[in-house]
Amino acid sequence: MSPNPVFDIDRPSPRAGHGPARRLVIDNDWAGDPDGLLGLAHHLLSSDRVDAITSSLTSPMFPGSHDGAARGHRLVEELLDVVDAPTRPALAVGAESSLDRGGAASDASRLIVEHARREDELPLTLVCAGPLTNVAVALRDAPDIAARIRLVWVGGSTRGAFEYNEATDQEAAAIVFGSEIAIDQYPLEAYRASTYSIAELEADLTETTLGSWLWDVFAQFRIPLEFKVGELWHLGDSLPLLATSLAATPEGPTVHRVVHETVDYRLLVGDMLAKFRLHERGRAA
Repeated sequence: MSPNPVFDIDRPSPRAGHGPARRLVIDNDWAGDPDGLLGLAHHLLSSDRVDAITSSLTSPMFPGSHDGAARGHRLVEELLDVVDAPTRPALAVGAESSLDRGGAASDASRLIVEHARREDELPLTLVCAGPLTNVAVALRDAPDIAARIRLVWVGGSTRGAFEYNEATDQEAAAIVFGSEIAIDQYPLEAYRASTYSIAELEADLTETTLGSWLWDVFAQFRIPLEFKVGELWHLGDSLPLLATSLAATPEGPTVHRVVHETVDYRLLVGDMLAKFRLHERGRAA
């Protein structure tokens, strides 16, 4: 009897084809809501190549917001030590103020431009799950890069509701959406569907060294009084993985702008926790 082709030992393992489909520059307000660091850890353990990480300002509603970009930069350095990847992405700190409060060009915006103009066989995706300040300054100072990158952004609202990332720097959001850059947008309506029980989050994360470090950041986070979280937490900053490493279909001709209101959150969480466990065993992707 001929062997079942589904289990043909001459075929490569399903994991053998895990090569990067794109290179990533990831920008976020890392000193704000800790779900950004959780999403970054997930990116670092996934197949796409993280070339650079930039830090942006935090909203004035957070304690210590005057140096939020710098503090976020230090948290990223700590996370990279825990992940202990063989190669480290380039890092840069962004402006500490929104554009309407004097935000200007920074090491972060310059690094975004540098990577956008770099020739590489892999296309560049710019992931941002915070205020768009660094992205807007890069586009303002180098408008030619709009044709060279795709932005995946967590922010805004399809129903005109208040949304934190957009509200923190509305001028920046106007510049980005007034440019020619291609955008995958995960609005408020999508990340409100990305809800995790805080008890479940603690139980799941503390199973691994990486997860325990992330839970410590959550546990030390000072929640502004304006946030009413109860027993739930939104982990919306992980959503860009559904448009990058966990994209359901290969990228072909792309729609210039796409708004994602429904998400496969089971896939996202299941993949994240599996990769944290594999990382613990020394077999991360």
